[in-house]
Amino acid sequence: RLRVRRSEIFMDSYHQLRNRTGEEMRAKIQVQFQGEEGIDAGGVGKEWYGALAKEIFNPNYALFVQAGGKACTYHPNPMSYVTRDHLDFFHFIGRVIGKAIHDAQNLEAWFTRGFYKHMLGKKVIAADLEAFDPEYFSNLKWMLDNDITDIVELYFCAESDELGQMKVVDLKPNGRSLPVTNENKYEYIQLMSEHKMTNSVRQQIDAFLKGLHEIVPPELLSLFDDKELELLISGLPDIDIEDLKANTEYHNYTPQSDQIQWFWKVLSEFSQEQRAWFLQFATGTSRVPVEGFKGLVGMRGPQKFCIHKAFGPERLPSAHTCFNQLDLPDYPSEEVLREKLLQAVHEGHEGFGFA
Repeated sequence: RLRVRRSEIFMDSYHQLRNRTGEEMRAKIQVQFQGEEGIDAGGVGKEWYGALAKEIFNPNYALFVQAGGKACTYHPNPMSYVTRDHLDFFHFIGRVIGKAIHDAQNLEAWFTRGFYKHMLGKKVIAADLEAFDPEYFSNLKWMLDNDITDIVELYFCAESDELGQMKVVDLKPNGRSLPVTNENKYEYIQLMSEHKMTNSVRQQIDAFLKGLHEIVPPELLSLFDDKELELLISGLPDIDIEDLKANTEYHNYTPQSDQIQWFWKVLSEFSQEQRAWFLQFATGTSRVPVEGFKGLVGMRGPQKFCIHKAFGPERLPSAHTCFNQLDLPDYPSEEVLREKLLQAVHEGHEGFGFA
């Protein structure tokens, strides 16, 4: 039995559950909110999960940071050490998410693509940086697309500002004296992606995973990919295509363009699961804003869904999740559009052209 105060739900739950074994955590927990005499027939437990999920991201605990300026997508905070016991909290949060999966309870918690990959023991790639740090991603993309000889002066190291102290971290042994060249830039970009999304928060990730795996063994999680894991934790959203359509802008297309008419027809024929995959593909997360699609945000604040005309009917549609932007080629028929859109959404399109 768990007795918690609504205002202190995180700390009360933490103190009462921290010494329980994984086995005890998997058992049914009766929850009671202090001063509210509700019998827990499942409704109170559900409410506990909902209230606790919100508190996990409370900025006062400094455990997670918003990623890419999106107010709903989170990644562990490299400076969470400002909070005492922060690694114990990550361990606890891992157990809560594991228990939610075990109890088939959905949490209003959305993480970066990189963090879902950590839960699955997979390596992050540079494409995962787009949703994590869009501006830095565009710099790296420029490096990939251009010859950087005599233009960029970089070394295999990263600088981080920790409470006003500049620290240099080598990305490989003696990295600070190894220059980045046009030949080795792919290695640099991969190492930098791992540094930003993995190595700078390695302790936090390890503590979280230890808690998660006490409840759900890694071999069970490995049955899913990162997009399925998001839907497993957060649930399948109810996506209203008409609402999305009413809040869409067009670039070099009009609502009357054949491709746009076909696009909305194809999307309306998608199952709820395919719609969720599409939303993940175009905006980076399956979350529908509380106030509907007029509430979508991008890296610069409010940002409606936008369809840009792209050229080359053999290409797949592509997306810029930080701008909620879909680049839709001018396909010759509805059949081709359906086939290409499904292919892009299913592949999750790792982008960037290299793994």
